[in-house]
Amino acid sequence: MTRDRITVPLHAIAHGRAGDKGNRLNVNVIAYRTEFWPILLEQVTEARIAALFAHRGVTRVVRYEMPKLQALNFVIDDALEGGVNSSLSLDTHGKTLSFLVLDLPVELPSHIQSSAAAVRSRTPNFDPVMGGVDNE
Repeated sequence: MTRDRITVPLHAIAHGRAGDKGNRLNVNVIAYRTEFWPILLEQVTEARIAALFAHRGVTRVVRYEMPKLQALNFVIDDALEGGVNSSLSLDTHGKTLSFLVLDLPVELPSHIQSSAAAVRSRTPNFDPVMGGVDNE
């Protein structure tokens, strides 16, 4: 980490949603603000997500970019221990797995650190059920 960059968890600049289709997990990562979108594109990669889920035996990760929404959609194969009807997991739908992604460390350049701090300062307003923070 250089002097003009800081490392923060991804949830400081983005929120997420997760769902399932069989043994396939979908995780969306959505930037809170426009200035965070390039950080998502650069640092939240297929390789990093695959490494994050390696302990679950994933076989493939595909990233889809949705620039008009400033969001990424990750489709992660074989992440749900067989899926809803086969898994003994407490979270067979994988709904909580977006939090694993949102803990991913990202580096912020100095020119957007104040934006991230503003979002973090509003964390008490974060609604984990509906997702996101009211950005005015």
